[in-house]
Amino acid sequence: MTMASDGPLLKVEDLHVAFPGRRTMSDRANRRPVKVFQAVRGVSFEIRRGETLALVGESGSGKTTTARGLLRLTEPSSGTVTFDGIDVGTASGSELRRLRERMQIVFQDPYSSLNPRIAVGAAIAEVLAVHGIGGGRGERTDLVLGLLRDVGLGTEIAGRYPHELSGGQRQRVGIARALAVGPELLVLDEPVSALDASVQAQIINLLEDLQAQRGLAYLFVAHDLAVVRHIADRVAVMYLGRIVEIGDVDDIFERPTHPYTQALLSAVPIPDPAKERKRTRILLSGDLPSPADPPSGCRFRTRCFKHRDELSDDERQRCIDEDPPLHAVGGDQHSACHFAAPRTIL
Repeated sequence: MTMASDGPLLKVEDLHVAFPGRRTMSDRANRRPVKVFQAVRGVSFEIRRGETLALVGESGSGKTTTARGLLRLTEPSSGTVTFDGIDVGTASGSELRRLRERMQIVFQDPYSSLNPRIAVGAAIAEVLAVHGIGGGRGERTDLVLGLLRDVGLGTEIAGRYPHELSGGQRQRVGIARALAVGPELLVLDEPVSALDASVQAQIINLLEDLQAQRGLAYLFVAHDLAVVRHIADRVAVMYLGRIVEIGDVDDIFERPTHPYTQALLSAVPIPDPAKERKRTRILLSGDLPSPADPPSGCRFRTRCFKHRDELSDDERQRCIDEDPPLHAVGGDQHSACHFAAPRTIL
């Protein structure tokens, strides 16, 4: 297997993921075709070695489907995912298995991702056995105990079952299991959203320490922007299956240019009461449209405050007619808005 040491570790190009809808009795009676849900539409991004890219957006924006699609836990409809120069989409058999050793996922709910009938030590040892790591049971036991120590757990945890652990401990076990095969990329699917605030901080600090020690790259799926600002190097904002803004974390937080990004950031609490009182909250109108029937042109226009309040009739018509591509708005920052303009939010 040829290694491509230059360039990004992960490259995603024009990724699409679609799901067929349910065929109703009315559809059958009227011979209507089944609607297709385009959960992910033309997503492209790169992740460099040792870097954290955060994928953010509200529920239903396609973040988790994107994460699962690049790992082929959900098969993409089209597009290309390249890991260290290897086409993930065409890999099969032993090559795909080796790729999955290098790309691992940590799920949102640590309880549902662990078998309640298997002690956590045995669950981690099972991963080692499946991938042929460790020469025998004794060596694998030593590896398991070392992994538990690496994620800040005592070795006595190995004999416990998931229901005997706290949420934070279970998530640490999930991280240890993902680390067992020595990955280079971790896909973290909302890894702290089910945890208390104090435990969230502990897990985030653990992830930062592990990244520094092991040179890991992270795709960090999240909706909590305060967490994202702390851990991410770059941020990609998703809306209705598409990336609408992407750039360095400081640029996104200090100079957001897409109206959706601006609305999301306006909801992030500020610890300074004086600044919080002066800040104007941007409220979005309506609900997220259905992925089976998205608006024409700009998919965000039906909820966009700029489209509603700030544009001329001709400019509004452009939003209705033309789907804006991602385009450079300064440095490495790109925005999918015809009328992108920076706005101070925080």
